[in-house]
Amino acid sequence: MSSKKYVISFPHIGNYYVPVYNLLSKLIDKDTTKILVPDKMSKNTIDIGSKFSPEYICVPFKYNMGNFIESLNKGANVLIQAGGGCRYGYYAEIQEQILRDMGYDFKYITLLDPEGVNIKKVYGRFKKINEKLKFKDFALHFIFAIKAINILDKFETYIRENIVFEKNKGELEKIHKNFLEELKYINSYKELYEFKNKYFNLAKNAVKNDKSDVIKIGIVGELYTSMEPFSSMFLEKELSQMGCFVKRYTTVTYLLFEKGRAQKGHLKNAKDYVCHSLGADGLESVSHTLELVNNGYDGIIHIKPFGCTPEINAMPILQKISREKNIPIIYFTFDSQTSEAGIKTRLEAFLDMMVMRKEKIKKNRREVYG
Repeated sequence: MSSKKYVISFPHIGNYYVPVYNLLSKLIDKDTTKILVPDKMSKNTIDIGSKFSPEYICVPFKYNMGNFIESLNKGANVLIQAGGGCRYGYYAEIQEQILRDMGYDFKYITLLDPEGVNIKKVYGRFKKINEKLKFKDFALHFIFAIKAINILDKFETYIRENIVFEKNKGELEKIHKNFLEELKYINSYKELYEFKNKYFNLAKNAVKNDKSDVIKIGIVGELYTSMEPFSSMFLEKELSQMGCFVKRYTTVTYLLFEKGRAQKGHLKNAKDYVCHSLGADGLESVSHTLELVNNGYDGIIHIKPFGCTPEINAMPILQKISREKNIPIIYFTFDSQTSEAGIKTRLEAFLDMMVMRKEKIKKNRREVYG
């Protein structure tokens, strides 16, 4: 148990724990508060979360519950919840009640209310654990964190889309690891921009100029499963190791700043298949699938956690697109019982099919055009 008055922790999702750690280190009073970075997702996380969650609730709820319990057992007494966007926006109260019924004593800070983010309310919640915190400083640190998240998203997108073209196997992974470690301790915009230029240059120098014709796969689906690699059995890494180019749309930057503005465009793009929003990420799954088809992708992977209603609604539409546009789409649903071996076997078969399909298309073109 820490000697600090407050030990603050939060759910783990992808590598966003890094800018969150950076932000919290600026918001807390270091004399009274310690930051407990949550354990990375593991089988233990989902097992514990599933044990103390309603059976048929969606998997992200269970992962977050597992995270909270792991952190509370290590001494955390302040928890941050940032869920929202679908039913998950109403889960904070349920999680808090379950944890209190289990006997845990803690403060609970929610960043998102049902009506969205209210910066003054969030400030008031942090003020309770740091009386010295001024609103001006809070707002400036929050803006800085958003910029850091934006750089993280852009860098990881570059890595995701170029790792298949790296000159030396494993080089981009090492650069990425160093990037994350250094990002924790960036304190000024000057440092942040120098840091950004440094790592983008390192990454670009590690990538071949001649990018060969590889299988191009797009990933669409629910946001949590897209951004937390453990919850999707490290699907993106598996694809890159198989020699595939991987495109994924969902990031925190997209969710905060692009998704809302893009709704009309998505409805227009998907007008032949849907006439209204499907909730959460359902409309985006349809629209992005059509965009991937138009951009010549070889196949599409749709991912969702067990119990995700909006993505279940999107699946029949995606099946129709698959038939009409002649594009292979495979569907993965992840829960606490999902077999990694089963996912890999299906993925390998899907890739084999795309390779054969691509070769057939090339052969037909040679026969037509010579």
